[in-house]
Amino acid sequence: MVGEIGRPHGVRGLVRLRAFTEDPAAIAVYSPLTDETGAKRFVVTLKGGDIAAIEGVADRDAAQRLTGTRLYVERDRLPPPEDDEFYLTDLIGLAAVTEGGETLGTIRAVEDHGAGAFIIVAGVGREHLLPFTHAVVPVVDVAGGRVTVVLPDEIIVQPQPGDEDAA
Repeated sequence: MVGEIGRPHGVRGLVRLRAFTEDPAAIAVYSPLTDETGAKRFVVTLKGGDIAAIEGVADRDAAQRLTGTRLYVERDRLPPPEDDEFYLTDLIGLAAVTEGGETLGTIRAVEDHGAGAFIIVAGVGREHLLPFTHAVVPVVDVAGGRVTVVLPDEIIVQPQPGDEDAA
């Protein structure tokens, strides 16, 4: 995902555009963009700041219907990552293991809501929502298909007597 269409701006079909590219203005370089399924295409033209025009969208109602649409680009149109770099999407599907070799699960998703990325690790019977920081994920081995995770003490909550009845 390289961006998301936000709320309408004005009455002529302009929208606020949230870009997840390193340089927010670079999102227009990858236009046309697609929705998650790849079925819908969006030709985006930046108008300044985070305001954009989308080809074929001429009024506020049409712009409103697109609010929340996540925007994607085909992988082959992105520049290759530098050595020891990767795209966050490359983490999805990697095994997550502790420093001691215990398997925690598989990275199901990577989310970033503006305060930094989080990985969601799906394991047997539980999920971990972990900050994607060097302290928590010190080793990323995309080629080897795994990441090493140091679980923060704050997320490990031991069951207390009577907790099973609280639900």
